[in-house]
Amino acid sequence: MKYGYARVSTVAQDLTVQNEELKKEECEVIFEEKFTGTKTDRPQFKKLLREMQAGDTLVVTKLDRLARNTKEGIEIIESLFQKDVKVHVLNVGLLENTTIGRFFLQTLLAVAEMERNLIVERTQEGKVIAKQRDDFREGRPRKHSKQQVQHALKLLENHTYKEVEALTGITKRTLIRRKNEQEVKDREC
Repeated sequence: MKYGYARVSTVAQDLTVQNEELKKEECEVIFEEKFTGTKTDRPQFKKLLREMQAGDTLVVTKLDRLARNTKEGIEIIESLFQKDVKVHVLNVGLLENTTIGRFFLQTLLAVAEMERNLIVERTQEGKVIAKQRDDFREGRPRKHSKQQVQHALKLLENHTYKEVEALTGITKRTLIRRKNEQEVKDREC
């Protein structure tokens, strides 16, 4: 049987492209998961591994869908080889339980891990540079401008939170948070 495995790291990401590629490869069963690859206790992946038997083929779009580092990737694929399961990585090809196949696998996984590490390093470097700016804020950018919030806070003087939320689209929770921030700033001055 031909099994497909599609995985993205966060709930916000989409599995559509991976699923379409796996369907083109005529996978009979596709397991999908929105779960970080840094964790080894991925429920759907564990279920897939339990179901696979000798002669089956596991198809993934990329090697990093299976594992986040070389050691884990080798362990997973070697355990599949021991069960006599073939591994087909669409952007690489069929990995076989041969000396050349294992060498190729180790090389690919090492390169994939290095790429991930470089991305993390560049991200951290970018953060260090960004933190040097006076206007740096950690996290997601705010949805509403300072002027919009100031206007909404001014409206609170004569309206309820519900009314202001209806007029401005700024939630009560955000208004309370911004009001508290403003009060702290006023006390510090």
